[in-house]
Amino acid sequence: MTIELTPTQILIGVGVVLVLFLVWRASARRRRAAADAARVSARLLSLTGRVLVQAGFIVGVQWVVITQQVSTTFLLVVLSVPALFAAHTLTKALTVTTVDSPRNKGERR
Repeated sequence: MTIELTPTQILIGVGVVLVLFLVWRASARRRRAAADAARVSARLLSLTGRVLVQAGFIVGVQWVVITQQVSTTFLLVVLSVPALFAAHTLTKALTVTTVDSPRNKGERR
């Protein structure tokens, strides 16, 4: 049994295979983009949850120290340590750093 195909039939077959391959690649890209978007939103939600839990813990400790009326030194320590961490984080986040592009060997300053 022999199969005889005309050049037109061969081109149609190659075209169908090519279209199927392109559709498969496009769907893989869409799935990857959807997975990346879901990962980013989950990461943001996880970070938000951790920030809220930590803030609640800090506020709770400060509330206990303020309401129990312990020594003034202890009160200042409990209030200033979280403020130092917050100031450090804000300073790092708001500091603008420049990135110098690498120079070629023959370039002058």
